[in-house]
Amino acid sequence: MKKIRIVPRLDVKGQNVVKGVHLEGLNIVGDPGEMANRYYLHGADELIYIDIVASLYKRNNLINIVNRASDDIFIPLTVGGGVRNLDDIRELLSAGADKVAINTAAIKNPDLVSEAAERFGSQCIVGSVEAKRMPDGSWECFTNNGRERTGLDAIAWARTLEELGVGEILLTSIDQEGTRKGYDLELTKRVSAELSLPLIACGGAGSTDDLVRCVRKGDVDALALSSLLHYEEMTVNALKLGLADEGIGVRLVNG
Repeated sequence: MKKIRIVPRLDVKGQNVVKGVHLEGLNIVGDPGEMANRYYLHGADELIYIDIVASLYKRNNLINIVNRASDDIFIPLTVGGGVRNLDDIRELLSAGADKVAINTAAIKNPDLVSEAAERFGSQCIVGSVEAKRMPDGSWECFTNNGRERTGLDAIAWARTLEELGVGEILLTSIDQEGTRKGYDLELTKRVSAELSLPLIACGGAGSTDDLVRCVRKGDVDALALSSLLHYEEMTVNALKLGLADEGIGVRLVNG
């Protein structure tokens, strides 16, 4: 049985983890090191750090945060935000990241994705897709943490990212993000049907039932979430127990 990964996502602005709705209206919710350590101890399979203003200000703020986290946390770390070139990827991997997520730079320069996959290995490169539903029912890719339209169809772009060599896709629904109304199952299912590589769904988790529905209807390999964990309404392991009770394979830990 495939084991579904539970992946807390920590959006970082400055030295703080922040959380909003639809990637806007951000509130400070904690310290990135303390929160990451808590999630690790509670059974997270991986962690995602995203510097949500890095692309806007053309800098990467996560090197020190990742350095500190990698000393105490022994699960894969995916890091994104502000990645512009191969040197940025190398620096993040050297700091302790296991994977690097690319969104804005990939859309501006698709060759960067294929070059990065060749240089560092596909397993190190995550294609980050931020998608918003348009009035005609399609989904468009956005960049800069949901601020900028691209004109790209999100489903087609996810397929292109696979062809360029990414190892997995992080799919964030801007419409659902922070709402706690559930994942965008239609979007997730449509993207999953186009891919042969792992898919991480992100945006909208408000209960264990939302996770169960996304696994069963969205055909995903991993579930990224934040609000439920950041506000300490649930622990990672409690969510996993809920999934296990529904017959869904997860990696359980003691405690």
